[in-house]
Amino acid sequence: MAREGHSCARLFLDEGQSVVETAICASAILALFFGVMQMSLALYTYHSLSASARIATRFAIVRGSACTAFPTACPAKAADIQAYVQNLDFPGIVPAKLTATTTWPTTGSACTPSSLPCNNSGNLVKVKVQYSFPLSIPFVPASTISMSSTSQMVISQ
Repeated sequence: MAREGHSCARLFLDEGQSVVETAICASAILALFFGVMQMSLALYTYHSLSASARIATRFAIVRGSACTAFPTACPAKAADIQAYVQNLDFPGIVPAKLTATTTWPTTGSACTPSSLPCNNSGNLVKVKVQYSFPLSIPFVPASTISMSSTSQMVISQ
């Protein structure tokens, strides 16, 4: 009889061990799963950032110094482009964390220091969009990834 009681106790110990092993494996698999999801969101955010830079640059190239076709932001200033980028409204992107830096490198027609920005037709406009992505993966300290994308085009009008 003592022998049967001993084997029954051993059976309960083995069941408890498998519960602990399952809990450890499940937490590792869930952490991996949520890590993959977070990195997918980071890639989506970078793609959205890249699209924002291209769209903002297109916004700027049609709003050069000779612009007359649009009722607002004609010609476009850096503040207009910043506001435009923040109003693009990509899902999951916090607009307040988006920063657009616009520069007009002098390449074509001459500009004087008093006429800066040099947004004449034929010159370049460069838009750099930056975003701070909050990375949160289980069992990994929370951090922030600084992302940026730059687009440059020739002003058409």
